[in-house]
Amino acid sequence: MLRDDIICALSTPQGVGALGIIRLSGTNSSSLLTPFFSSVRQKREGWTSHVAYFGDFSIEEQHIDEILVNFFAEGKSFTGEESIELSCHGSPYIIGRVLEALLSQGARMADPGEYTMRAFMNGKLDLAQAEAVADLIHAENRAMHDVALKQLKGGFSNEITAFREELVHFASLIELELDFSEEDVEFASREQLTAMLNLLKTKVSGLMDSFRYGNALKKGIATAILGAPNAGKSTLLNALLGEDRAIVSEIPGTTRDTVEDTFTHQGLTYRLIDTAGIRETQDYVEQVGIARALEQAINADVIFYMIDSTAPEKDLEQKVLELQEMAPDAHLLVLLNKADTADPTPIIHRLDRLDHTPLVVSAKSKEGLEALLQKLSELTAWSTTSASQTIVTNARHADALRRTLEALQRSLDAVALSIPGDLLAQDLRVALDSLGEITGTISTDDLLANIFSKFCIGK
Repeated sequence: MLRDDIICALSTPQGVGALGIIRLSGTNSSSLLTPFFSSVRQKREGWTSHVAYFGDFSIEEQHIDEILVNFFAEGKSFTGEESIELSCHGSPYIIGRVLEALLSQGARMADPGEYTMRAFMNGKLDLAQAEAVADLIHAENRAMHDVALKQLKGGFSNEITAFREELVHFASLIELELDFSEEDVEFASREQLTAMLNLLKTKVSGLMDSFRYGNALKKGIATAILGAPNAGKSTLLNALLGEDRAIVSEIPGTTRDTVEDTFTHQGLTYRLIDTAGIRETQDYVEQVGIARALEQAINADVIFYMIDSTAPEKDLEQKVLELQEMAPDAHLLVLLNKADTADPTPIIHRLDRLDHTPLVVSAKSKEGLEALLQKLSELTAWSTTSASQTIVTNARHADALRRTLEALQRSLDAVALSIPGDLLAQDLRVALDSLGEITGTISTDDLLANIFSKFCIGK
C-alpha cells in the first residue's frame, strides 16, 4: 500500500481563490522544488524544518509567481516523510503551471487520502485517528467537531488500546497453558478472567450503545414531523428552515412523500423530515407516502406530532398512544398548531390524561417557535453531553465492537462451562483481532483502500 515515491496535490478547493496550497510528500521532496524555487534565505541557510521560505517560482526563466514554502523534515511532518507545503496565488493557471513543473521532475499526483494513509503507514496516526481526520473535515456542527477532534487526539484509540492490553495479558497466559497442557497447569485465574471479561463487556457495550448518538451527531438528529393532513407540517418545516422548502396548500394530501432538509441550532444539526398527512385513504400513492411517514417515525430521534387546533382528530389520544408504542426510543413532542385562530384549551385537557403537555404554536406566524427550539434543545441534551465523552460515530467501528462483544460473551460461556483452553484462546483472539481492526493493528490492503478512497485528494 505504501509507495516510496513523491506525491503532490492541490489541498485547497478547485477554482479561483486568494491562495492555493500544494503539498509535496516523499523522500527528498525539496529536490523537486529546487530547480524552480529561488529564495535568498533558503540559499543562505539551506532547508530547516518548520521554517517558511519566501521566494520566486520560475519555469525556464519565466516568472510564474511569488510563493511561500513551508518545509517539514522527515519524521516531523503530518505524513512522517519529508514534506513541503507551497502557498501560491489561487489562480488556476498558476496552480496548473506549478503542478506541471513538479510532475515533470518525477512527482506524481496523490491518490485520494494518500497523505493521511502515509501518516498511518508511517505510525503518525492509527486508523481510528486517520478516519477522524475525514470526520473533522466534514464536521457541520460544533458537537461533531468536538467528537472528531477528541478522536483525532487519540481519545477513542486510547480506550481501544487499553481494552486490548487487558485481553493480551490473559490471552498470553491461556496460550502458555497450551504449551504445558500435559501437565494440567493453570496460569490464568478463571475467576480473574471472568471478572475482566465482564468488565470489558460492560465497557464495550457502552461504546456500542453510544453509536446511536454518534450516528445522529454525524448525520443530523432525525426529527420527523407527523400529523393529519393540513395540520401545518410543511409550514413548520419552512418556518424552521427559514425558506419555502416544501409546498404548502390547503388541499389535503399535498405532501405525498418525505421532504428532508437540515438546520443547525446551538451547535447541533437537525435533519427535519416532513411527511405525508396520516389519514384513511384509498389513493395508492398517498398510502405509500403515509407508510413512509410511519417508517420515518420508527427511525426518528425526535417526533413532532402536529395537531390542527381548529380541527383536531377525533381519535387524537389513540394516535398519540400508537406513536409512543411504535417509536418508544423517540422523544415525542405534541404541537398544537394554528392556536392563534382557535382555543387550544379543550385539546390540552384531552392530552393531560396521557401525561403530555403540548406546545402551543403557530407555524404560519412563527409564534411559539422559540419555545419549540428550546424544548428541542432540552430533548436532545444527550448530544451535547455525549460530545464531551468517547462515542462511536463510525459504522465500521460499531461493527467491530459488535463482533468483540460476541467473542467476549463466548469467552465467558467457555469459562463457565470449563471448555478447554484452546477453544477459549480462539475466542479471545477473535476479540483481540476485532479491536485491532479499529485502530489498524489488524488491517488488510482492501480495508485501507476502502477507507482512504473516501478522502478528498490533497488530504
